[in-house]
Amino acid sequence: MIVYGKQIVFYILEKHPKMIKQIFLTKEIDKKLFNKFMDVGAKIVRPDNKKAQALAKGGNHQGFLLDIDEFEFAHMKDVKKSDFIVVLDGLSDVGNIGAIVRSCYAMGVDSVIICGLKNFYAAPIVRTSSGAMLDMPIAISYNSYDLANELKQVGFSLVGADMEGYEVKDIQREKDQKVALFLGNEGDGLSNKLKKKLDLKVSINMENDFDSLNVSVAAGILIYELK
Repeated sequence: MIVYGKQIVFYILEKHPKMIKQIFLTKEIDKKLFNKFMDVGAKIVRPDNKKAQALAKGGNHQGFLLDIDEFEFAHMKDVKKSDFIVVLDGLSDVGNIGAIVRSCYAMGVDSVIICGLKNFYAAPIVRTSSGAMLDMPIAISYNSYDLANELKQVGFSLVGADMEGYEVKDIQREKDQKVALFLGNEGDGLSNKLKKKLDLKVSINMENDFDSLNVSVAAGILIYELK
């Protein structure tokens, strides 16, 4: 799996060096930093710019690329042992997914479940989450409605983001309450079928007359309030 960009490469170098299989550097770096790459024990390659651009698929690699182990998704049986889960239902924008994963990790969410994507590629989410994905248990589910039933059976309260829901600041989470927060896709939100399975719908009060927030921003606010 190829990841690129100075920030994510340095994050992996510092926190997950054992994941690194190969290092690609297109620019000269100081001896101290080069020695840190050398200490990993992986092969260091000096590709030309054309090769580096091909590896990054046109992205801004900033001269730093890594080939790392494939991301290992969490098993659902382990995720169900969590107390607070965030479920991303049909989100497709890798920037939004990465930003939400980053917020989840920062605010202590136990696990993330990604639903409804036919093709899921981990590498761009590793990058857009600034590496947080590598430290977050993430599972894949293909049907959010079936997932909702499964989570209810193991004691989760199902909470969904919806503009018609209760103001999240007014919600008091019980001490030992297991919560699964469902966030719908960028255009349509949660389906009506899924909404009927929810125990609670929550919203964010707007001070000014505006229809909605970006889903990653809304996710951060909802997680903070519910946690």
